Amino acid sequence: MAKRCFFSFHYQDVIDFRANVVRNHNVTKNDNGGFFDASIWESAKKNGDIALKRLINSGLDNTSVTVVLVGSQTYARRWVQYEIMKSIERGHSVLGIHINGIRDKQGIVKAQGPNPFDYLGLQISADGCTGTPIIWSGAQWVQYQDIGKFSINEQSYEKCNKNWQLKTWLPTYDWITDDGFNNFGDWVA
Repeated sequence: MAKRCFFSFHYQDVIDFRANVVRNHNVTKNDNGGFFDASIWESAKKNGDIALKRLINSGLDNTSVTVVLVGSQTYARRWVQYEIMKSIERGHSVLGIHINGIRDKQGIVKAQGPNPFDYLGLQISADGCTGTPIIWSGAQWVQYQDIGKFSINEQSYEKCNKNWQLKTWLPTYDWITDDGFNNFGDWVA
């Protein structure tokens, strides 16, 4: 059965066309590509932080998978970070797909961008049932300010009272080298 996916990305990757290749790859297939697109665009930024959070939260409604399209600056985008953390809080499956190997409108390929899952994490509580979102400041892990602590699936004893990068739990693929065109449906299954 097809999943309803929320796509998280830096808007520059839409302008460069890379995000569009992934988001619209199902159009060139005979089926739906394994997903229905429930993404939102950044146009609501002018309405302020609270309005944008509401819009993102609404965009996440009725979805079960969040797909982070990783370009050159995705990891540093505040609203991508919020979409990732909010998705985890909601219990979504979350995965990353590197898209810089996709040729842009000028046919240019870029080096792989930093993985946002390296810069975000959870501080696991002593009982292993609560996670407090954290973010790498460039020098140390600090509490993430846009979302407070939330309940998580109980973690093993060795993870309690420690900080864990999201890459510990979340898979990341490369659209080109991992053949996303043919494998996307399996990744979001």
